[in-house]
Amino acid sequence: MKITYSQVGDNYETKDPIKKLAQTAAAQTGKNLRRHGFAEIRDSHGESAYVWQQRKVLMASVIEGLGTKNLIADEARKITGKTYYDVVGHDTVATIINDLTTVGAAPLTVHAYWAIEDNSWLEDRKRMEDLIKGWKNACDLAGASWGGGETPTMKQIVVPGTSEFGGSAVGIIKNKKNLIIDKNLNSGDRIVLLKSNGVNANGISLTRAIAKKLPKGYATKLPSGKIYGEALLTKTNIYAKLIQNLFKEKINLHYISNITGHGTRKIMRAKGNFTYVVERIIEPQEIFHFIKKHANLTDYDMYETYNMGMDYALLIPPKNVAKTKKIIKKCGFDGIDAGYVEKGKRQVIIKPKNLVYKAETLDLR
Repeated sequence: MKITYSQVGDNYETKDPIKKLAQTAAAQTGKNLRRHGFAEIRDSHGESAYVWQQRKVLMASVIEGLGTKNLIADEARKITGKTYYDVVGHDTVATIINDLTTVGAAPLTVHAYWAIEDNSWLEDRKRMEDLIKGWKNACDLAGASWGGGETPTMKQIVVPGTSEFGGSAVGIIKNKKNLIIDKNLNSGDRIVLLKSNGVNANGISLTRAIAKKLPKGYATKLPSGKIYGEALLTKTNIYAKLIQNLFKEKINLHYISNITGHGTRKIMRAKGNFTYVVERIIEPQEIFHFIKKHANLTDYDMYETYNMGMDYALLIPPKNVAKTKKIIKKCGFDGIDAGYVEKGKRQVIIKPKNLVYKAETLDLR
């Protein structure tokens, strides 16, 4: 039987119109910044992070959540004895930071939001130490200060024995030329895709539904011998320092898409009338093949839900491609020159899989 993302509780057809409604309301509040002598960058509404001008510099802010990946950590611990909460802490920060950096911001501060059912959840010392270590190390990878946070007890809201993770970040764009918004995008730009470490924090509800139908659940082995639970708990790459290194080397970043919710459709996040032609893809890790098989999904389903091994899209001028790839490798990541942008209907075409995602399938703004 086919298992879809909408069936497990996350229906974008319901969620996205509400997001747009909120964006419209938010845009009406920009006047409040002007009372303090600041000005919002209106074109940042609907981007992954919000930007405003503060004297001679630009500031950016974002809030994000982990989703339900920690529930997999809880189940995998029963099998292996490891808490995996270093991954939980790391990935929460990664989801926040990778959105912030899409507008060109260097992270300054990160704040945590860890909601629990009651204080008994805090009594597991090993789990808490791992969570704090993972969060702190991720902040270091991002070059950001952990400025504090909130740990509310939410009895009758948070399910007993579980928790909810999220947070916010503030960043700075010292050089206005480094502001990345969609009006910088040009026909002829190349699409450089960065290789992910796996599923990251998106589509996890679907992966949990698969575990319920497997006789051995999260202990089910993949062809490599790794168990399903551990394969889902790989750490998400953090790209903040890579983006700043690209700026230092004078790479002209026209746009960045963080490929999270909505899968590879996110490549067309920009508002303009462009077609994004992907001629080459990175081979998805085995975890994606496992999910596809056991959820009985098509390629179309998979590429509209998951990053499929490609979690960041850099859109740059052709002359910058070779140098960009060298910097990516030097920073410890892998990337490919995957395709190009051209004027036309707003859509993503993934040629190796004969897939086309039209504009109406990604109506975020």
